[in-house]
Amino acid sequence: MFKEIIEKLKNITLLEAVELVKEIEETFGVDTSISSNMTVTNSPELLNVADPSLQKEQTEFTVILEAVPGEDQKSKRLNIFRLIREITALGLKEAKELTTKLPHPLKEAIPKEQADELKTQLEEAGAKVKIQ
Repeated sequence: MFKEIIEKLKNITLLEAVELVKEIEETFGVDTSISSNMTVTNSPELLNVADPSLQKEQTEFTVILEAVPGEDQKSKRLNIFRLIREITALGLKEAKELTTKLPHPLKEAIPKEQADELKTQLEEAGAKVKIQ
């Protein structure tokens, strides 16, 4: 049955195809237009996104400092400044200034284990941290 329909569709003109689409839209109440933010592609990378076995595993991570305790918790802030200095080799003044421009990446392109370790250290000191 479908093969017959396909064969008939191969023989219609472009104008007839446009009319057919309009008729299908009206009959079934559908919209066949493609929205501007939608892309049709044959790219295997995009078509196989849902298949986890075809996705590349992330090997490099970034540790992002999102928040530090307020001025009322000076001891926690000081410990975080010390950790930032160890992680980034910044001076105390620079480490303190860095915390005024959050979120801010502390360490980029590092292995997952190292990123997890840094996150744990910073969170134990009272900081809010994200790994990307």
